[in-house]
Amino acid sequence: MLNHRVLSPSGKPAVRRRRSLAVPARGARTEHVTTTRGQVATGVALLIVLTAGAYIPSPLYPGYQAQLGFSDLTMILIYATFALVSIPALLLFGPASDVLGRRKVLLASIVLSGAGSLCFLRAGSTFSLFLGRAFHGLALGAVTGPATACVIETSAAHANKYKIWASVLASSAFVAGTAAGPFFAGVLAEWAPLPGALPYLVHLGLLVVCWVLVLGLPRVGAASLRTWRPTAPRVPRKIRHLFLAAATTGFLSWTGAGIFLATIPTVLERTLPDATTAMTGSVLGAMLLFSMATQPLIVGISPIRMQILGLGLIGASLAVLALDGGGSIDVVLGSAVFAGAGHGLAYGGATAMLDGVTPAESRGGVNASLYLVFYLGAGVPAIAVGVLTSWWSMETAVSWMSAVAALASVAASGGIALVWTRRRRARRHDAATSELAAT
Repeated sequence: MLNHRVLSPSGKPAVRRRRSLAVPARGARTEHVTTTRGQVATGVALLIVLTAGAYIPSPLYPGYQAQLGFSDLTMILIYATFALVSIPALLLFGPASDVLGRRKVLLASIVLSGAGSLCFLRAGSTFSLFLGRAFHGLALGAVTGPATACVIETSAAHANKYKIWASVLASSAFVAGTAAGPFFAGVLAEWAPLPGALPYLVHLGLLVVCWVLVLGLPRVGAASLRTWRPTAPRVPRKIRHLFLAAATTGFLSWTGAGIFLATIPTVLERTLPDATTAMTGSVLGAMLLFSMATQPLIVGISPIRMQILGLGLIGASLAVLALDGGGSIDVVLGSAVFAGAGHGLAYGGATAMLDGVTPAESRGGVNASLYLVFYLGAGVPAIAVGVLTSWWSMETAVSWMSAVAALASVAASGGIALVWTRRRRARRHDAATSELAAT
């Protein structure tokens, strides 16, 4: 600063400060906005690209099974390896991003995702498929917490409506990748050259772009790799009851999605003679597209109502799938659409409810804990279907698992509605009592 001595109105010396021209205030604000937008764009890109890579194999499993000759149980276990490996990765990397800084964890997740796609690119054995799924699980477990936090934390100083939109953006990016992976894999495998390789080559190219984006993030993190020790993610005590509700809803919403992603491509190819890879990929893509379409409704509907309605739709769609058994493409597509709409409402409502109350310093660990439950929901029921195929056909096993999941979803929807109604009545009663006491 440059100081210039003048006389004040009282005659005493005063100091008049001139603004330094070295760093204009307007430029500083522009730089901050650019950094914020870059952080959001990076978080969204990572969620889409790494999630897409993890779900590229979904419509290709029947082809791998025909090529390598493994059983239905093995195919389900290959799918579920991703979800099961994601759990320790979330436990490890979620809190790590809060301590080490997101940049280190995000770069590690890109490397792991690339390793997974390389395994599928050169898949010549069942072991390669298991290894590729393990790498994808580690990558998505590592990226989920810090990438979601990159998107959401920028809304901390804004109004509640802006925070809701940030939550919708993060959850929609995750679902967009889940939709894009199987859809484009099915289309490329059906009509493009190098059907078994091109989807993974495209994914590797996108990972290079993500690497460049992450290098543009600021270096933030107080600890080094030598001093950091793994710790389990913790949910603050004051939000644990909301976390439990969100986790239950998320588990069931991803159970519905997981049944489709893990089993429907195989069921359709066995029950429909004219089923193609593009068709199965489109069914999965349609389900998740409708999930994305319903998530923005959080702006006009409370998160609790979204969860109640979403679980009801999931229950109804899975009940229809259980009765049909995958015998009609029209029924399966309709069930997928309603399951996707229910998934978007339930999953979006659960994440928005929790994002609005999570302290900034705990965001990475809480996001990791929540998505841990989501991955369990996507993986455990799929494993149950694989075990059932030891006695029943794939179609029968899917029907029974869908029926169980439908009952659980409807029961959870009714339970949440009952608790919510009772609490609303209790709040109204307390408010009326307070008014009477005041008068």
